[in-house]
Amino acid sequence: MLADPPAAVTSPEWRRVVLAIGLGLLLLGALFNPEITAAVRTWDTSTAYNHCFLVIPIALYLLWDRRFDLVGIAPRPTPVVLLLGLPLALVWLVAERLGIMEGRQLLAISFVELLFLAVLGKRLWWAMAGPLLYLYFLVPFGDFLTPRLQDFTTWFIQHGLNVLGIPAYIDGYVIEIPQGSFFVAEACAGLRFLIASIAFGCLYALMMYRSPVRRGVFILVSIIVPIIANGFRGLGIVYLGYLLNSAEAAAADHIIYGWLFFSFVILVLIALGLPFRQDHISTRSATPASEPARVPFSMRGMLAVALGAVVVAAISPTVAAGLTMATANPPAGPSAINMGPGCEVSRVGLSVTGRTRVHTQHVVCGDVAMDMSWEVFSPHTTAGPLMSGRRRLVLRAETEDLREKWLRWPDGTPSAWQIMSSDDPEFTIAVSIWAGGKPVRPGLAMRATMAMDSLVGSAFTPIVVTMTPSVDWTTLKPIDRKDTEASLPAFLLRHRDLDQTIGALSAR
Repeated sequence: MLADPPAAVTSPEWRRVVLAIGLGLLLLGALFNPEITAAVRTWDTSTAYNHCFLVIPIALYLLWDRRFDLVGIAPRPTPVVLLLGLPLALVWLVAERLGIMEGRQLLAISFVELLFLAVLGKRLWWAMAGPLLYLYFLVPFGDFLTPRLQDFTTWFIQHGLNVLGIPAYIDGYVIEIPQGSFFVAEACAGLRFLIASIAFGCLYALMMYRSPVRRGVFILVSIIVPIIANGFRGLGIVYLGYLLNSAEAAAADHIIYGWLFFSFVILVLIALGLPFRQDHISTRSATPASEPARVPFSMRGMLAVALGAVVVAAISPTVAAGLTMATANPPAGPSAINMGPGCEVSRVGLSVTGRTRVHTQHVVCGDVAMDMSWEVFSPHTTAGPLMSGRRRLVLRAETEDLREKWLRWPDGTPSAWQIMSSDDPEFTIAVSIWAGGKPVRPGLAMRATMAMDSLVGSAFTPIVVTMTPSVDWTTLKPIDRKDTEASLPAFLLRHRDLDQTIGALSAR
């Protein structure tokens, strides 16, 4: 049971606070439903963010643990802080136009924080700041770090093998030793360990320390240790393959071994932090001074403040909804793509699901058969729907052991074709994006260009195109699979003029 509120605060006043915040949260939840839906979907499908389901229970526990800190601090609704929502609304609109869902989700949590601040007042919000700020871990943020973590893990393994005197050839994320080959996949980058470690580090720091310096140091250690530990894990798997004379035997069940290793790392972090614990000290820094006389807020006043926070938060989604109406009916796009002399196109089709229109065709060039698919978007679309369409088209390759590489043309220049391969299930696909009439790689520059086009329009329609060998992957033998995977980049290299063909077809 929660501690009794101070005498200066009556039960009806606390009920008004709870009702106002509850109503505000319900309305913000409805307003930011796309952000919530996307976050929950990521929690469920990505092992790196499964822990997000525990964030709200943890925040509630932290509030319960600090219940005595709230005694003597009265709610002081502060409508003026709603002005802070204006720059937040602007930043949300920028994130929406850039198609950055994580940015939108972070801003949605920021509006939740603004609601609490406006209704509770600065002093009471500050007493609850730790649990409230922990809510930011609801956002599945950090996926952009995966390539950098892969780079570090590969670098660590390379230098570790040099120290151990094991000969190795490294090409990108592929590590070859005499006993076999290893690939530093996204699942091996250590993102899941890093995100979970940071969430644990913040929880541990809030519960065990009172000094901001100690909290900051422990959180920093919880960031550094899992990155280095994952490097040792990768090195250990390669070294085990060297000792066992079999890369396959060492790599088997490495994900499970990784979680066991991560559990050991968490125990090490706990052991490192225990000697400096301060949990015997109250989380309340000092007894609050007597508050000046306050003006009680009526139920109507409390609700007005909560609704004001919702109205400010609704500004940018309303503007974005108006801009998105221009993309409601995307152009039909090309029904078939000519692959040039010596190629035959057949089985041309169109799959329509709601507003999603995916074109398909079967292409035979000599003795090589490929299946193509593409989706056309409105010239006013942002990068968000485009990248969602890209994910839909390559969904079969999005597995734990995903391998990605960018195709390079014979002259060494980079292409916009990305080759994606997986082992379970076996599958290989190439994907590319056309925006502004030319192939582009996903990135901030592409997002900024499309954000501008969403406002002023463009002479070209964005297109996502995929290509995959037309084979039954379940019946391929290992040797045939390697040949089939190699046929995809070879086919693209022989048809470099496809870039210009699709670019011309994207013109309105």
